[in-house]
Amino acid sequence: MAATLTHLALHVVDMGASVDFYQRYCGMRVIHQRDEGKIQWLAEPGRETEMIFVLMGGGTPVVHNEPDYAHMGFALESHEAVDRLAAQAEAEGILIWPPREDPYPVGYYCGIKDPSGNYVEFSYGQPLGPGAEEADRLRDH
Repeated sequence: MAATLTHLALHVVDMGASVDFYQRYCGMRVIHQRDEGKIQWLAEPGRETEMIFVLMGGGTPVVHNEPDYAHMGFALESHEAVDRLAAQAEAEGILIWPPREDPYPVGYYCGIKDPSGNYVEFSYGQPLGPGAEEADRLRDH
């Protein structure tokens, strides 16, 4: 039996701040709300039937202890896009991993903390998402 990942459900501390974060940083949009907004579904435009985030109110802050590297990952279209988000996050005091390049298959990435304390990675050049073809081409040479 093959299973397909369809959603990730997260309890969040502040629904408004979390929705705002995932809209501004990840380009997601609210596609469904339940229980007077206490549960909100977010998706990337065009992927509403593939993968969604279900945000549920009533969460407690996530605390990461070193060397905890648990995170969600989003691919971006370029190194410059990673740099732009990192600069925005640094100005907001939520940058946790400055941009850096690691060997294949990791690529170029930064880490940002969402309003509930979850770590979110933004990368370019991994073998999935935007930049995958370039990563594969560079790896082969």
